[in-house]
Amino acid sequence: MLETQLETLAGTVRARILAAQTPDELEAVRVEALGRKGTIADISKGMGKLAPEEKARIGKLLNTTKTGLESALAERQQEFAAAALRARLDAEWLDVTLPAAGTRPGSLHPLTQIQQELEDLFTSMGVAVLDGPEVESEYNNFDALNIPADHPARDMQDTFWLSAGQCLRTHTSPVQVRGMARLGPPLLMIAPGRVFRNEEVDPSHEHTFYQLEGMMVDRDVSIAHMLFFMKTLLKHIFRRDVTVRLRPGYFPFVEPGFELDIQCLICNGEGCPVCKQSGWVELLPCGLVHPNVLRMGGIDPEQWGGFAFGLGLTRLVMMRYGIDDIRYLQSGDLRFLRQF
Repeated sequence: MLETQLETLAGTVRARILAAQTPDELEAVRVEALGRKGTIADISKGMGKLAPEEKARIGKLLNTTKTGLESALAERQQEFAAAALRARLDAEWLDVTLPAAGTRPGSLHPLTQIQQELEDLFTSMGVAVLDGPEVESEYNNFDALNIPADHPARDMQDTFWLSAGQCLRTHTSPVQVRGMARLGPPLLMIAPGRVFRNEEVDPSHEHTFYQLEGMMVDRDVSIAHMLFFMKTLLKHIFRRDVTVRLRPGYFPFVEPGFELDIQCLICNGEGCPVCKQSGWVELLPCGLVHPNVLRMGGIDPEQWGGFAFGLGLTRLVMMRYGIDDIRYLQSGDLRFLRQF
């Protein structure tokens, strides 16, 4: 009786194993036949009622049947696994004879690109490129630039103050002070670098941005020399004519002082968040160096004169590439940076 039942069971289960079309169907066959509550387990529970001589014979047959079914299941599982692998290889086919994609090349940040362009331009004109520390003394950042402690101009710049009278420089002008003291007249220099101001961040303002300071000290320096330098700079950067305006401006370190504005290239002068709806962007504050600043640098203003200008490198980059939000430049977003 049990022999016939086992033979029938083995034939039925093998047929279902071969007929299974998916791994899930095959697993259902396994659970029904070989699971803890499956048919083989039920037969095993009845072994205790058999005579000793029958128990040995039926037990051997039961083990043989179970082993055979497990082997058939394993073979079918391997067939499913092989089919799945073939399907994956077909879907993910790769021509290994093609050259490797390689590493995505990097690029310079747009601020770095513009800074290097300007450095190349000015060095070709015989201008020295100077640098200075980002943590400055109060003297170099304010006092030596004709901005004493009680001067209202200090309110124009929101400063990050550190300890012992130190601060994060609010402009690159302290490099002028260091340049005059170290090199003396005649002097022709630029100073690009990072500056810091405790300002509220919006599409046109950041607490950390970049400037480029320019200075010429020589005999008989005039506003005409200053305008030549600035026009040369703008023509080189924008590679086209741009609309500018020159208006009076107040800066303690120059006299007279001017503001050179450029018509906003984001909105073409129609008004946008970058230009605060005015159609103009302040780009080049400038003027003739104040005699007090020359004296602070150890230069006699009776013998020498000069001009100075400060360029917002960050705003220049925005105008050059049509960037409508200054916050993109220091976001670290690779999707943005890979455009340059």
